[in-house]
Amino acid sequence: MSAAGRTRLFLDIETLPGDESVREEIARTMQPPGGNPTPEALERWEEEQKPSQVEHAYRRTALRGHAGRILCIGYIKEAPGRCDEDVLTGKEPAILRDYWDVDLFVGFNVLDFDLKFILQRSIVNRVPPSRPISFRRYQQEPVYDVMREWEAWSTRDFISLDTLSRALGMESPKSGGVDGSQVYDFYLAGRLQEIYDYCLRDVRVTRDIYRRMTFEE
Repeated sequence: MSAAGRTRLFLDIETLPGDESVREEIARTMQPPGGNPTPEALERWEEEQKPSQVEHAYRRTALRGHAGRILCIGYIKEAPGRCDEDVLTGKEPAILRDYWDVDLFVGFNVLDFDLKFILQRSIVNRVPPSRPISFRRYQQEPVYDVMREWEAWSTRDFISLDTLSRALGMESPKSGGVDGSQVYDFYLAGRLQEIYDYCLRDVRVTRDIYRRMTFEE
């Protein structure tokens, strides 16, 4: 099927750590490194080091589908005769139910993160996807992973979207003053629109890179 006759979805997600119960479980189960410390050393670790280690581990759950949450899904949907772009927000189950009937999914590191995370959160929330997604390696259909295709599916090289966009003379999605490592801090500060704008910038530059790589421009 020609590109003109297909429906393509370019997507990116922004995620958050789990709810407070996840943080509490991490704090409850975290043990000091190095075996069995003395009572004095244990007390010192709990006061001086444990809080920051718990916080670090908690924030890392934003990368794991079993514990983290989806904050938003940015997308550009190209269909014959029309093109729509938006950012899905709100309660996670509602975001997941607003799924897509498309011929091709396109994203940056989408196989190892975005689509995997969406599927895992769909399972957690008992929201069946509207269509199956294949996670096989070396595919270009129905999923085109821009990062993997750029690296020719190398297991050693992993370029960032920021680096690749700059190398191709495109404006980096980080130009708006936000990057993925700051999403949770912006969320806590109530700066949601800046996160949504950043998410959509990621989608737009991913589409531009895809078009360059497939020689559509």
